[in-house]
Formats: sequence, C-alpha cells, structure tokens
Amino acid sequence: MAMKGYLDEYEKLVIRMNTPRVVIDNGVCSSATIVKVDSPRGHGILLEAVQILTDLNLSIKKAYISSDGRWNMDVFHVTDLNGNKLNDQSVLKYIEQSIETVYYGENIEVNGLTALELTGTDRIGLLSEMFAVLSDLNCDVVDAKLWTHNGRVASMIYLKDCSSGSPILDSHRISKIEGRLKNVLNGDSDVKSAAKTCVSVDMMTHIERRLHQLMFEDRDYEKRSKKQERSPMVVVTVQNWAERGYSVVNVHCRDRTKLLFDVVCTLTDMEYAVFHATINTSEDQAHLEFYIRHKDGSPISSEAERQRVIQCLEAAVERRASEGVRLELRHPDKQGLLAEVTRTFRENGLNVTRTEISTSCGMATNIFYVTDANGDEADSKLIESVREKIGFECLRVKEMPSVNQRKGDGEEHQQTKAVLVSLGSLVWRNLFSFGLVKSCS
Repeated sequence: MAMKGYLDEYEKLVIRMNTPRVVIDNGVCSSATIVKVDSPRGHGILLEAVQILTDLNLSIKKAYISSDGRWNMDVFHVTDLNGNKLNDQSVLKYIEQSIETVYYGENIEVNGLTALELTGTDRIGLLSEMFAVLSDLNCDVVDAKLWTHNGRVASMIYLKDCSSGSPILDSHRISKIEGRLKNVLNGDSDVKSAAKTCVSVDMMTHIERRLHQLMFEDRDYEKRSKKQERSPMVVVTVQNWAERGYSVVNVHCRDRTKLLFDVVCTLTDMEYAVFHATINTSEDQAHLEFYIRHKDGSPISSEAERQRVIQCLEAAVERRASEGVRLELRHPDKQGLLAEVTRTFRENGLNVTRTEISTSCGMATNIFYVTDANGDEADSKLIESVREKIGFECLRVKEMPSVNQRKGDGEEHQQTKAVLVSLGSLVWRNLFSFGLVKSCS
C-alpha cells in the first residue's frame, strides 16, 4: 500500500511537470489579449494549442514561438473577429483549461452520427449530385464541410438515418452509400483520379485537419491553375541555415482567420517540428516565418524536398482562401433541403467552391461560397435571381469579394514583398548569434 501511494504521488508529480502552463494577460497590450503557453516539447503540441484558439474563431494577430531545450515558450496575441480583446471570462477560462488538457490526446468526437470521407475530381454541380444521392438513400446530413482546390474536392459529412435519427450501422446500406457516391465522384474521370470514400461510425477527428490530410493524400498540391500562376495568392520561400541546422520557411499572403492553423497543420502532418517562429499581421497582410527540422532533427536535405514543402504550404493556404460570394442559408431542417438548394445553384450556373453545413435544434445554418461556371465572380443579378427562387429571407449574401481580392496582387509585387519579409530571417539569425535566442540542438 505504501509503495502504491508513493507511485501515485510520483505520477502526479510527472503530470504536473508535463502539464502546460497557461497565462492569459489582458493588461500588457492595448489591442490584443496575450495568451502565453509554456509546455514540454512534443510533436503536434503547437498545432493543438493553435487549434484551440482557431476553433473559437479567434484571430491570431501576432505570435512568437521559441524552444529552449525540451521546453516550448509560445506567445499569442489574439482578438475576436471584430478585432476586440477577449473580455468574456468564460472564454478565457475555456482557453486555459483546454490548452492544459488537450495534450492528453483529446479529439473532437461527433456522437450518434456516421462519418463519411470523400475525395475526387471537382466539377460543376457535383455537390448537388452528392446531396441528391444522400437524400434518395434516406440519409440526413447533420454537419459537413467541403473544400475544393486545383480541380480536386475533399469532404467530411456526418449523417444519420432520416427515419430513426440513429447512426447508419448496416454494412449493406453503408456499402450502397459508398458505391453510389463513388460513381458520382468518379463521373468520367480516369483511374488515376478515381474517387475515394470511407465510412466510419466511431471516427474521432478534427474535421479541418482531416480535410487537409485528405487533400494532401490526394496530392492536390501538384497542379496549379493558370489563374494562380498569374496572380499567386501566397509566396513561400524555403532556405537552409546550415550553421544552425535549421530550414527557414517564410510565408507571405493575405491575412485571414485560421491561417496559422492551416500552415502549422501542414508542417506537422509532413512531420516537421517547429523550433522557432514569428507571425506578424499588418492590415490585410500576413508574414509567417518558421525555423523547422524533421522529427529526426535534420533540416531539408534536397531541392526536390524543398519544392515539395513550398507546394504543400501554397496549397494549405489556398484551400481555405475564400473564392466567390459567401451565401448563408438559414432554414428549418427537412429531408432533401440541401439537394433542393444545391440543385438551384447548379441549374443557374453557380459553382460551389467551399461549404459548411451545420444543424442545431431543427434549424439548418449552411454557408456556401459560389462563383460562376468559369470560377469568376458571379453576377449580382444572378445571385439575386437565385435568392428569389430559394427565398430572400432564407438565403442572404454575407460577403462579397473585395476589389483587392478580385484584382489580386501582381506576381512581381508579391515577390517583392517576399524578398522584404525574408529579411526577418536575418534578424532572427542575429539574435541567435548574440545569444539572445537559444538554439535547440
């Protein structure tokens, strides 16, 4: 008994030593709430902290990431989406408690639903056909997210049976759902770009991280559209700092919510560890700089690997970049609602580039980003015509592309910015040289 008590106290000591310490300060900065996290080093720990903040729809205006030996010291400057400091004590408490417990492997779990993963070739009207199939098979879509990028599509859909409200468990029915959806996704595609589907009842995952993984596995980063080549949305540079054994990654692009999550998620899933980083935003621009190594401690070792990192980070930023008009549908939930709405989009030549579906207390709240059939901004008269058919009160325009978004930054202008912001690497290297920031060898 005495030995057991000793072991219990020892285990408690180990837990206390390895539990992240979170300090939230609203007084030191006039424009943002400071969240400081001290935690033991571990692969994916930075991502989990960023995930907590972004899942609350908080904006990370600045961040400083540094490692000293086996310990991380991370500082985040956060605001709400309106640019205000965080004053809600329940939110502050949730941040503190969540970051201090997330390291024990907690994930988002959708209980009582059947999870469906889909990847395939994107085309006009695809979403309409998918929802029509699910409606025909008596499946109720409760939650879903769909991204498109470089001609590919990835989606996570959570279903239940329309009649019983229970998860779909019958293996024959699941096979039928998979088969019908795979046929829709394949269309006229060749074997190389064949669709993939996966159904699970006990899936525990972070939906947006899983979408990044699905797109990565589908190699969406290998192909860039002519539009992206003319006006790149993001500029990524990768250089090796041989003296310290780091690879230095710079990302410059338009600022948006969840940008840091998307980049850190991709680096983590590519099995790179972030040892130091600075994140700065100014007006609508963002500059992110990371000092990375492989999990085994080595920097990027070849030109092919360097190019792959650049391509993957470009794709990570572009996947969630808002393309088109943002429409929000609020409507009492009913069977076939999504099939009806997306069929109206298709019949009027609107292409859905990204969507978020959610249902709560019998009310559906769905967000669609739509363009015309060519991927350009949809005509306002066409949007109003679609709204009239679906219902002005149900379907509202929540966001139109800004003039800057439509014109984009010219390639020369973006490359000039990339050269300027990469000077930050020199600043960090001087800090290392003078011993103001310690290396993690």
